[in-house]
Amino acid sequence: MKLPLSWLREYVDVDLSIPELAAKITDAIAEVEGWETIGGDWDPNLVRVATVLRVEPHPNADRLRLATVDAGEGERTVVCGAPNVAAGQKVAFASEGAVLVDGHTGQVTKLKRNSIRGVESAGMVLSEKELGLSEEHDGILVLPPDAPVGRPLVEQLGDVVFDVSTWANRADLLGVYGLAREVAALLRLPLRELETSHAEGDQPATAKVEVVVEAPDLCRRFTASVIEGVTVGPSPQWLQDRLRRMGQRPINNIVDITNYVMLETGQPLHAFDYDLVRGKRIEVRTALPGERLTTLDDVDRELTADMLMICDAEGPTGLAGIMGGGASEVHAGTTNVLLEIANFTPATIRRTTAALKLRTEASLRFEKGIGPETPAHTQHRALHLIEQIAGGTVAAGLIDVYPSPLPLPSVGVSNARVEKVLGITVPEAEVRRILEALGFTVAVQPEGYTVTPPYWRPDVLIHDDVIEEIGRIYGYDRIPPTMLRGTLPAPEPRPVEDLRERIRDIAVGLGFYEVINYSLVDERILNPVVDGTDELRNRPMKAVNPVASQHRMLRTSLRGSVLQSFAANLRRHQGALRLFEAGVEYLPTEADLPHERPVICAVLGGSREDRWARASGDALDFYDASGALGAIRDSL
Repeated sequence: MKLPLSWLREYVDVDLSIPELAAKITDAIAEVEGWETIGGDWDPNLVRVATVLRVEPHPNADRLRLATVDAGEGERTVVCGAPNVAAGQKVAFASEGAVLVDGHTGQVTKLKRNSIRGVESAGMVLSEKELGLSEEHDGILVLPPDAPVGRPLVEQLGDVVFDVSTWANRADLLGVYGLAREVAALLRLPLRELETSHAEGDQPATAKVEVVVEAPDLCRRFTASVIEGVTVGPSPQWLQDRLRRMGQRPINNIVDITNYVMLETGQPLHAFDYDLVRGKRIEVRTALPGERLTTLDDVDRELTADMLMICDAEGPTGLAGIMGGGASEVHAGTTNVLLEIANFTPATIRRTTAALKLRTEASLRFEKGIGPETPAHTQHRALHLIEQIAGGTVAAGLIDVYPSPLPLPSVGVSNARVEKVLGITVPEAEVRRILEALGFTVAVQPEGYTVTPPYWRPDVLIHDDVIEEIGRIYGYDRIPPTMLRGTLPAPEPRPVEDLRERIRDIAVGLGFYEVINYSLVDERILNPVVDGTDELRNRPMKAVNPVASQHRMLRTSLRGSVLQSFAANLRRHQGALRLFEAGVEYLPTEADLPHERPVICAVLGGSREDRWARASGDALDFYDASGALGAIRDSL
């Protein structure tokens, strides 16, 4: 997960050094593996903001133009081949001596004053590629109109992008706003709310499209909205910059907004061309036999019956929670948009991504687990941005299919439990501050608290989950180290385990090697070593969903496994070979679970060797086995 510092500061006023902020995030939230400084190699005296005063034709070249710019030190004329340069623009300007990326070769080079087709160029108006921001080189980088002329470009576009690893099952930490919330709680800073306001038209969204969820066990909630009269085009520069810093390629304003909101909130969303939704009907169902779908990456995919699909009246239009289909994608001519934000179970997304070998930013977040209340909140954020950037009229209300609404759980946490787990007494005011800053609702009780997690934290289920939140934000480094208190209880006698460990030690001392085999075996290994009259051992319990055909049955005897290991090792071994296994035999019972009987099984064979490692040619035999047993008996 990328975390641009400029984006983080939009929600919380962080004023720490980069190493200090990275250390605090790592200690309490998620591991910061490193960071990248954007603009760190731009000389503030040589790479600045300039304004284009006028643009004139080049006297000796049809494809070149002369741009007169001012970077705060008077007018300069530069030769420019970019088709999009125009008077009145704010641009990135480099003077002689600036270190840049060559737009043609990709090599780092120092800018020199030179003459191009007979006209001296006193600098360069820069593209994103020449600044090292992206591979975009078709035109110059146009800055916002309010960019201050003459100021170093690093003040306008410089940034630090943290690389954050999130291993917890928390999709909210795969969103910049979720990380900002955590940072605000950690640093005791206020958190600015997301803008979600938007106007609505008179016609209800429910009259525009019908939504049917046929698999409510896989799709817990499906929301949709309709926006008519949008203008699809390039996104504003600030939005493109943020997507690129997150490793995303800008496409168009509608698609960019869906990616932006996902990266901001952790909730995936998808935009359809409303006019391409056949029958104005959306179905959420599993795939039918023989169905195929061409996804947005232009790959034709064969579907199986356990894959969850988003379909219209005539067939699949997308892989639920993973990737949309090409037939209904938003394009330059789109004027009406259907915005889908849903909640899918992690297991169904995980199965489909594994089967298709297709993991996306969206599927990664669904696999982490997202609360079913999140889609409705995210809809309003996305609609706000669409209205601001692409225009259009939002149909009134949301289409919201939520078959089985789940109440937010309440968790009881006692003061005694907090002190026992953390080893300290956290003041009541601090507990409330921490939890409320993280979005929890806290009700103080005589002996503790009743805590309700926010909708974006479906991972908080028990009291220890809440205590973990208190501990990590309070600061593990603030918990003083103390010696263990109390009396350790005397260990209970374990005669069987102690005997087994003693025999293992003796066997190793006698030259035996220990092997460990799977408890699940193939019947071809088990049958030859089990007496046909032994009723118990001839009724092994079978795995309902074995991971492989050779691991289907719980072994009722260790002999087959040990002999198989012996044979495999003997083929690669010259001389004597002694193996043993201290394992468990699983004998069936009338109950659901088998009786686990501890057993030690040993085997020896191969050519005997004398003390000087010269093979004698004699094989190990019954008397060697008898001697080993006698030695074990005498040592007990």
